[in-house]
Amino acid sequence: MVQVRRGTGHPFGVLDRYVPLHTGETQLYRAIREGVPIVDAAIWKLNRLCGGVSVRCGDSRAQKGLEEFFRTVNTGWGQRGVQSFLDRYLDDLFTCGHALGEIVLEEGGGEIAALLCADPEQMEVKLGESPLDFRLCRAGVGEGRELPWQELLLFTPFQPTSDAPCGVSLLRSMPFLAGILLKIFQATGQNWERAGNLRFAVVCKPGEGEEAFAQERCRQLAEEWSAAMQAGRAGSVRDFVAVGDVDIKVIGADSQVLDSQVPVRQILEQLVARTGIPPFMLGLSWSTTERMSAQQADLLTSEITAIRRSVEPALCRTAELWLKLHGYEPRAEILWEDINLQDLTEEARAELYRAQAESLRAGTADKTEGGST
Repeated sequence: MVQVRRGTGHPFGVLDRYVPLHTGETQLYRAIREGVPIVDAAIWKLNRLCGGVSVRCGDSRAQKGLEEFFRTVNTGWGQRGVQSFLDRYLDDLFTCGHALGEIVLEEGGGEIAALLCADPEQMEVKLGESPLDFRLCRAGVGEGRELPWQELLLFTPFQPTSDAPCGVSLLRSMPFLAGILLKIFQATGQNWERAGNLRFAVVCKPGEGEEAFAQERCRQLAEEWSAAMQAGRAGSVRDFVAVGDVDIKVIGADSQVLDSQVPVRQILEQLVARTGIPPFMLGLSWSTTERMSAQQADLLTSEITAIRRSVEPALCRTAELWLKLHGYEPRAEILWEDINLQDLTEEARAELYRAQAESLRAGTADKTEGGST
């Protein structure tokens, strides 16, 4: 029996039990991925590193059929296989903070027809009396109506907390810094629009007694200057000749453009640190000796393993349901490909050292036995 329960509130407290999975933050997180390419690339890197899934069950008769199901199940939009489902499932998990899936049965309920990802914006969660009780409901039309087949729905929260049991997005701490970064990029683009296309200031100072003809001279200078610029755009060279005191300057040439390299790098360091991906894997060469150390590889491996653990229950439920429908014992184990992030050259060198050490030990042992004989 669960002892920790929700406290009672006002008479209409039942309304507080509905937690929408679609909030304004979801659109914000998707805008960050669209506006900051390095964040989008980091999520795709994590997605690919977490892949490589297979399944194993205790019944040898069911093993081949279960493997075939994992390889060929329809996942919508022309995709097949549990791996394609997992790719989108993880994408929603990182971006929205939770992922939703649905197991679709054939008519009659004797076979799994498809395994689909659901849009989190269409769903909301109804919390129960205890932390173990929650129901998925349809948002929008018919709000608050529970979906009838809860056992066919898959739900995974990402890094849930006590105040956010439905999970939090990987991008939760990025909006502030991403906003500053986009302002820097936008200002840089505007500066290049102004400075890249040069604009000139032509100043004519009339001499003594020429004040009456100043306006006419300015008009003539403007026409000649415009003709010279038009000729330059057409690819021909035309000289500009003026009489008197004429000063020509580039507008904005004296102003100093702020250096954005340091603040941009500081912001990118914070964003990349949140993803857990080493910078050089995202194309950031901040050091001449940039490479993955053993400690970095171990930390990234532990991050990927934790993410895999979070989505494993959904995959297990799918495999166990397939076994039930086919009359087998519903026990399945999800297997993952080994995470190999080490340098292949270093691995080959280590293997060579081990072989040399084994050879030396074998030679020493032979000499010892020969001497004792």
